[in-house]
Amino acid sequence: MSDSRNAPSTLEVALGSRSYPIHIGPGLLGDPRWLAPHLAGRQVMVVTNETVAPLYLERLRQGLGDDLDVRELVLSDGEATKTLASVERIWDALLAAGFNRRCTLIALGGGVIGDMVGFAAACYQRGVAFVQVPTTLLAQVDSSVGGKTGVNHPRGKNMIGAFWQPRAVLVDTDTLATLPPRELSAGLAEVIKYGLIRDADFLAWLEAEMEALRGLDAAALTRAIERSCALKAEIVAEDETEQGVRALLNLGHTFGHAIEAHQGYGNWLHGEAVGTGMLMAAELSRQLGWLSDAEVARTRAIIEAAGLPLAAPASMGVEDFLAIMRLDKKNLDSRLRLILLRTLGEACIHDATPPETLADLLEAFPRR
Repeated sequence: MSDSRNAPSTLEVALGSRSYPIHIGPGLLGDPRWLAPHLAGRQVMVVTNETVAPLYLERLRQGLGDDLDVRELVLSDGEATKTLASVERIWDALLAAGFNRRCTLIALGGGVIGDMVGFAAACYQRGVAFVQVPTTLLAQVDSSVGGKTGVNHPRGKNMIGAFWQPRAVLVDTDTLATLPPRELSAGLAEVIKYGLIRDADFLAWLEAEMEALRGLDAAALTRAIERSCALKAEIVAEDETEQGVRALLNLGHTFGHAIEAHQGYGNWLHGEAVGTGMLMAAELSRQLGWLSDAEVARTRAIIEAAGLPLAAPASMGVEDFLAIMRLDKKNLDSRLRLILLRTLGEACIHDATPPETLADLLEAFPRR
């Protein structure tokens, strides 16, 4: 089964012997040319969730062919599912099926599924193959690329995990047609992030095309996905295990993860929390003398145009933020490391924010 609407594009995450392609285009799920070459052997476990399964599981199976031993596991949907208990269910299913080291796990879903399946693959028999098939914009432009896998802990997001690269990422842009508007906005937060940290021209393009993106214009979405993935692949190739430049991808995430953990995983979508967190980072960057008022206003305007919240939860006080932010994985030697903006399109790692400046920012930031 082929799709003649647009020829898929392919990017590469350049990691030497562990390099892999990102295929982007419509109609990829049901076409065996894009998935079958990346399977390690005949044993395939497809892991998805109860929302995605009725929409795309059968289409994915059509792209696998009939000569494979294919099993399926359908988990509950939502961030609250991202736990060790869910990963244990994946391992249980693999063991019950007698899957060996030449099996392949396929993650069909959003970032929660992708992170859990990748972690399960990293640990099962000390590491087996997996393929990312992201079905949300956020997963397509961010979490499916780069090999970060893991689960949440009640005290912090993504605190348990491993770096484990997929064999391929298959981005079927048709899956965005069924994405709820709130989920689309959450994905746009990560797209905006790339412009803010590394590509001012892309940021300006996003400002001009935001209405088209929110209207699910296929050409605009494809361009946004391609540029986001290209920037992510470039950064991951430079710094796979986040010893330096890769940390810049966490703009807004230290603040955002604090919101998610405090509010209970799933009550705020990850992208919603990151959107607010990016605005907090921009405001702090202005307080440190880097961003101008006009640059902060641009940041606020594009976050608002994407349909993302501009205020933190009313129930979160300064100490609530700080207590969770102190657990952030980027921190070194008890120093809080934040990703901030020198200018729009240029981010930096900063570990010398005066405590009183950060407290003032958290105190003054709007609540809702």
